[in-house]
Amino acid sequence: MQYDLLVLGSGPGGYVAAIRAAQLGMKVGVVERENLGGICLNWGCIPTKALLKSAQVFDYISHAADYGITVGNAKSDFPAIIKRSRGVAEGMSKGIQFLFKKNKIEAIMGNGVLKKGGKIEVTDASGKKAEHSAKHIIIATGGRSRELPNVKQDGKKIFGYREAMNLPSQPASLVVMGSGAIGMEFAYFYATLGTKVTVVEFMDRILPREDEDVSKEMLKIMKKKGIEFMVGTSVEAVDTKGKGCVVSTKDKAGATGKIECDAVLSAVGISTNLEGIGLEDVGIKTDKGIIVTDDFYATNVPGYYAIGDVVKGPALAHVASAEGITCVEKIAGVHTDAIDYNNIPGCTYTWPEVASVGYTEAEAKAKGYEIKVGKFPFSASGKASAAGAKDGFVKVIFDAKYGEWLGAHMVGANVTEMIAEVVAARRLETTGHEIIKSIHPHPTMSEAVMEATAAAFGEVIHL
Repeated sequence: MQYDLLVLGSGPGGYVAAIRAAQLGMKVGVVERENLGGICLNWGCIPTKALLKSAQVFDYISHAADYGITVGNAKSDFPAIIKRSRGVAEGMSKGIQFLFKKNKIEAIMGNGVLKKGGKIEVTDASGKKAEHSAKHIIIATGGRSRELPNVKQDGKKIFGYREAMNLPSQPASLVVMGSGAIGMEFAYFYATLGTKVTVVEFMDRILPREDEDVSKEMLKIMKKKGIEFMVGTSVEAVDTKGKGCVVSTKDKAGATGKIECDAVLSAVGISTNLEGIGLEDVGIKTDKGIIVTDDFYATNVPGYYAIGDVVKGPALAHVASAEGITCVEKIAGVHTDAIDYNNIPGCTYTWPEVASVGYTEAEAKAKGYEIKVGKFPFSASGKASAAGAKDGFVKVIFDAKYGEWLGAHMVGANVTEMIAEVVAARRLETTGHEIIKSIHPHPTMSEAVMEATAAAFGEVIHL
């Protein structure tokens, strides 16, 4: 069939691009080999948040006495938690089916391979092949759990995030390789339910992409939850010949050690899904495992574009969605700006949560800025005290000369809901004094943004 646009992959980049294209009057088809919604809706963002919510509820119940409430001996039901998570994911995938019908987008189920001349060959589950053509083709095939050459995943004892959210039973002990967002979220989830968790991080601190103050605060908080950490340490090998696993480690000083556990979660990043999709046949240029594009996601081959995890930039669902919209609007001739990758929020959904945007303090200094830094701890927040959520802080960084908001870094309850204020303010080139003069409701956690800003300019009231 002939389309205006074909999208290869239906994750948060692909399906969003498809819907925006349909809104702009294009005839759209989306090729998907597994489930509509891709990894995010089926095996990533959404089902993991369902798991984490169950862990948070269990955490609340376990500490009900702190709120003056007496309950019985709470127990977690691991299979029921997994079942709920899968149900949430299935519901979201059905929602994408509804959106496709609403926008008259055709879902073409099967394995797609790019061909020259604006074509995709699709092989369905029965092995039948069909060729579809379009004026424009967007590659949105996403990524998968990265596998280290010395630690091969078997899906049972050594696994990635996908298996981690669908295990048949809860492991008594778990080693998590990597302390980025994925590693920390699963470490929190399993530790809260009673698994003995050890996190091994190659870098010198956990959450290494975050501001250093965030890393220190989260290390302190997560240690209180019983999670053990080994930083500046690599996993050299994992022996799975016995009943469980024996993890061999080495630190930066060369000291070696062994950890016995039931299972190992590899959370050391993602690998792009570029194999077997026809890039070489079409002549699309790649570099170090990603597709090379311009600022509006056009590849070196006219009519072919790429978005999401397969291109340069953070592998985040909201980034893929924004790239998809930007790409389609450019194709349609609608005025659109290139994405500002320094204003992309990042979130980690442990409890407490982590959220950040813009420069860290170290990055701002390295860029040559003279900075003003403000920090407001939630221990000084009335709402946080009332909620029993006093861990964490809001840290803000401003340019001392012009008042430009350079970055914000948060640890605390629901801070992933608060970071959007900073993203919007930075987009609007809001200064620190404008934030101070913007009246925030009391009592709220969001007051901490105003208070931290006031601290940066020497005007803080509640510290």
